[in-house]
Amino acid sequence: MFQEYEKDIYRTAFVYVKNQEDALDIVQETAYRSFKSIKNLKEPKYLKTWLIRIAISCSIDILRKQNKVVHMKPEFETVISNDVEEDIPLAMSLQDLIDLLNEDEKNIILLKFYHDRTIKEIAETLEIPLGTAKTVLYRALKKLRKEWKGEGVYEQ
Repeated sequence: MFQEYEKDIYRTAFVYVKNQEDALDIVQETAYRSFKSIKNLKEPKYLKTWLIRIAISCSIDILRKQNKVVHMKPEFETVISNDVEEDIPLAMSLQDLIDLLNEDEKNIILLKFYHDRTIKEIAETLEIPLGTAKTVLYRALKKLRKEWKGEGVYEQ
């Protein structure tokens, strides 16, 4: 059953970590964590939602670990990663817009538009009130629209 949702988990992870290796690690970690705690799943019909939640959690864990890592100088990174341009430019611009959102906003946008969840399902998945889910969704959409139109909520 896990394999049925593997692509969705990978896409979710990739949006967070922005590279293939980490996204694949997250898929693997999600599989491990889900098999380890499958007994905690109360409703089998929410398997995909549960797996996506685990993937988001794993992604955030990896991002937190990466913040503790000292990064290489940019000139060395370009030498090492010259052949890693895998995404199309439109996907990168959408990726850049999503990256401007805070963690809560990003979670809701991903669940709503990448995984076609309803507001009610999103609220249940993230264990937040329905009104909060709506507020965060509309706030995130407003930020994305302003940035897309060039009004630059985040411009310096």
